[in-house]
Amino acid sequence: MTYTLTITDVADENIRQAILAPLRAYNDSQAGPSQGRPLVIQVIDPMGATLGGLWGYTGYGWLFTQLLVVPESLRGQGVGTQVMQLAETEAITRACHSAWLDTFEFQARGFYERLGYSCFAELPNYPVGFSRFFMKKGLTAQPT
Repeated sequence: MTYTLTITDVADENIRQAILAPLRAYNDSQAGPSQGRPLVIQVIDPMGATLGGLWGYTGYGWLFTQLLVVPESLRGQGVGTQVMQLAETEAITRACHSAWLDTFEFQARGFYERLGYSCFAELPNYPVGFSRFFMKKGLTAQPT
């Protein structure tokens, strides 16, 4: 087999899918289908504009929060907690047993710890002078 290597800084979704397809097939052959589904929660203003929210997905029994943004004007009012609780409740509905995320030292580690997350790994000097923390939490159904 002959091949060439190329490098680019263009994030072409078709190329991503071409790289992902054989990896996904291999992972499925080893661990079964991930049952991966996007999970998106929007914080919307009265005019319908998205101000922030949560972007993540569920798969392999886990909720992964990739992005969480609460607009500065709404911080300290419980909005972030509401968004996270909504995501975790939906994850439980989707049969997830746990959740994970990462956050920078200058972001919201304390917020996540107050929600029951614990740090399981630290990547120092990312960015230089700060750490990136990887956090997890077990999920359980809340009594009704």
